[in-house]
Amino acid sequence: MRILAFSDLHHARGRAEAIVAASAEAELVIGAGDFCNMRQALPEAMNLLTGIVAPMVAVPGNAESADELREAAHAGTQVLHGEGCDIAGLRIFGLGYGVPVTPFGAWSCDLPEEEAAAMLAGCAGADILVTHSPPKGVADVTSGGQSVGSVAIREAVERIRPKLALCGHIHDSWGQEGTIGTTRVVNLGPRPVWFEVAA
Repeated sequence: MRILAFSDLHHARGRAEAIVAASAEAELVIGAGDFCNMRQALPEAMNLLTGIVAPMVAVPGNAESADELREAAHAGTQVLHGEGCDIAGLRIFGLGYGVPVTPFGAWSCDLPEEEAAAMLAGCAGADILVTHSPPKGVADVTSGGQSVGSVAIREAVERIRPKLALCGHIHDSWGQEGTIGTTRVVNLGPRPVWFEVAA
């Protein structure tokens, strides 16, 4: 399956236009959170993506709640937050929000590690794990050199062993990738990133 994935759109019209244009070649589109900014104007941000006709899977970032994203998402989009779905023989599991808790304050949708681990425990297996936050130690370094990824997400990747673990959140690590065991981990960023995954 030909998959287009991105994260951290943050209501950027030009970036959304590039993603929508590229999506014409996609069989599945994955959005790994932060479609808007600070919980503001999410419906308008999602409207920038209405040109996507392929099935879409999205997780909420820390800039929008799961309920807000479900309400704003267009038809054909499945919002996953501690849930999985099957598309064309691929098992996809998603978890949104900032993990661990961010320093951004009350507007930010965050999860402590323990709560994230409990939500990830419901995943017995997946071909693709989509999280907003990166796993600890891979594509999770800030401009100050700090590794701020999630231990719970890393442990889930080690246990589930998906083919792909897709994330965003840490802007300074957009475009970076690495591996955990046999799993390819990619911090996507707001650009079309392509994957071929066999069911």
